[in-house]
Amino acid sequence: MTSGGFLNFVPLLLGLLGAQPGVVGQSVTRLIVQDEVIMRVRVRAHPLLPEIEWVEKKGPRCIPVDGLRSAMLSGPEDVDFIFENHSRVRAQFDENCPDLDFYGSVYVRPRDNRLCARRDAIYSRMGASCTIEKFKQLVPRLRR
Repeated sequence: MTSGGFLNFVPLLLGLLGAQPGVVGQSVTRLIVQDEVIMRVRVRAHPLLPEIEWVEKKGPRCIPVDGLRSAMLSGPEDVDFIFENHSRVRAQFDENCPDLDFYGSVYVRPRDNRLCARRDAIYSRMGASCTIEKFKQLVPRLRR
């Protein structure tokens, strides 16, 4: 392997070191391979006794990935993205999406630092993918 060929693997090695489980509190990991960004988003478990219900409102076409902190499976065809300001956006998949098992993480490949409906997909660790059909803004409401 030439020295120039080895330099192509430096970003990959640095990304792997940044994704080690020893890093505390890190829930979104970025890995850049030849100008392509792949983000690993940690999937959190549902709270046992939720005191808040989330009401769906019309959502944006695209969401920024900069403030993205984690995700939560909200059903077989939905993933909720949670941002650092505690706001939530639900990604709903198209009807061709199989039930995916995300093994604790989802993977996204944002273009232009955004995820957009009808353009981008969510990937499982096993390589299966679902195209995002639309986003819904989630508004908290206390349960009665």
